[in-house]
Amino acid sequence: MSKELKGSLVVLIAGSAWGISGVSGQYLMSHGVSVNLLTSLRLLISGIILIAIVAFQQPKELKKAVRSKSFVLPTIMFSIFGLVMNQYAYLQAINHTNAGTATVLQYMTPVLILALVCLKNRTLPTTVEVGAIILAIAGTFIMSTHGKIGSLAITPLGLFWGLGSAVTYAAYILIPVKVIREWGSLMTIGSAMLIGGVTFSLVTRAWTLSTSLDAKILLAYFGIIGVGTVFAYTIFLMGVTMIGAVKGSLLASIEPVASVILTVLIMGAHFYLSDFLGMLCILMAVLLISLKDLVATSKMSKN
Repeated sequence: MSKELKGSLVVLIAGSAWGISGVSGQYLMSHGVSVNLLTSLRLLISGIILIAIVAFQQPKELKKAVRSKSFVLPTIMFSIFGLVMNQYAYLQAINHTNAGTATVLQYMTPVLILALVCLKNRTLPTTVEVGAIILAIAGTFIMSTHGKIGSLAITPLGLFWGLGSAVTYAAYILIPVKVIREWGSLMTIGSAMLIGGVTFSLVTRAWTLSTSLDAKILLAYFGIIGVGTVFAYTIFLMGVTMIGAVKGSLLASIEPVASVILTVLIMGAHFYLSDFLGMLCILMAVLLISLKDLVATSKMSKN
């Protein structure tokens, strides 16, 4: 198996694992687990595991990082305003809709980042980018109204948190760029998760929240924390090192597809034709932007 093929398969597995995460979260919330408790546990346990991996692999770098202002301060900002807010908004979106719908709405993020870049650079979007923006807006409109102006097919809170998860995911991507470049993504994400988990737990007094425990509940916790966070993230990084970030992000778009399929199969959710049409529009918008970046990267490498 070639390095390119192996890397592509690894990224596809990571995207599918992220799909498992959303469905696991939906299952837990449908069985009485609060969003606050789930957010706390996911961040705290995942952060502990990831930092343990970093401490084992890069003990000297970790000690140096925690003593450096260039790492600590940006990581705290990223943890609170990117990671915590995104995790909370995403789980709230699942709580008010379902895992498939919430994940697709979150994939509006590349379009939001595109709009921010155009505003920042004071440049007009290209024809392809305009097409992607139109598709994303049309997809969101179709999903939220089923094409009927003046009525919502999903709850207002579901739409609010779904779009909120897209906005906070953009912050999640943009805020830590510099610190990740300097200190590495695993160390940055792991530290941010641990900081966010501790902070959010203290603010919400998560230890006072109750949860039932049986085999299915424990399996769902493993799905959202073990499979959908720790495993998915670490193997995604492995795949990206083989095939590059642009192609990796393109292949990771399998996440909403996997999430929708798993939501139907596991949670028994019902989607209408208009839902799938809206999802298709949003995914096409993401693919247009990703393919444009892929072509641009290929041209640069050739030159």
